[in-house]
Amino acid sequence: MKSTFLTVEATGPVATITLTQPDVRNAFSDEVIADITRAFSWVGAQAPVRAVVLAAEGPAFCAGANLNWMRAMADYTREENLVDAGKLAEMLRVIYTCPKPTIARVQGDVYAGGMGLVACCDMAVAASHAGFCLSEVKIGLIPATISPYVIRAMGPRAAHRYFLTGERFDAAEALRTGFVHQVVEAEALDSAVDGLLKHLLSASPAAVQACKKLVLDVAGREVDEALIAETVAGIADIRASAEGKEGVQAFLNKRKPSWLGG
Repeated sequence: MKSTFLTVEATGPVATITLTQPDVRNAFSDEVIADITRAFSWVGAQAPVRAVVLAAEGPAFCAGANLNWMRAMADYTREENLVDAGKLAEMLRVIYTCPKPTIARVQGDVYAGGMGLVACCDMAVAASHAGFCLSEVKIGLIPATISPYVIRAMGPRAAHRYFLTGERFDAAEALRTGFVHQVVEAEALDSAVDGLLKHLLSASPAAVQACKKLVLDVAGREVDEALIAETVAGIADIRASAEGKEGVQAFLNKRKPSWLGG
């Protein structure tokens, strides 16, 4: 796909979506939101793609809303705001439910709506100098649309603090809260991402997708008879699948499974 605001590269089993507006700190506009939505929809539908990396150019990963977009929003009616926020919500949903595992490569600062991008990815690796901020309250707003994902990522206790104060926190704090999974020096960022990709690509493609769906389906639910029945059906289905049978046989026979060229 073509875009003025990002690039999409699919090299073998890995697709990389890169935000390419460093001059505006990779901030959102309605056009950017539409293109990110299309990009994740496209890579999610590509059979050869087994993992997706979300990256950005420049000193900031994403600074939230573009100033020109904010100026336009300032005059929106409530109905227009509902439509506009709905498009952002759809972008976040598409990223969060992308059938392929996703990794946020956070090379710089993340503010406001940009926090939603990171939270929607399955994994996040950040450079040690990156800063994070849920700054909405500073301008009289709230991080409503991104909240389902950010709260899942950092937990409600941390969200109470950082939603309410709007203060900036560093990569070490992002790691402590669980918002990111790994913090490394900037020069080691690609190596850290490659390490996660190596694990993802060594696993059964079908099992990885099923595991992602499992987390989405199970997280936060009460452990009741319905959930137990779903998980029983889930393991039965995967055991009976072609990749499930192949993986177990490869393990028992001490050989590589077919997805590794065995």
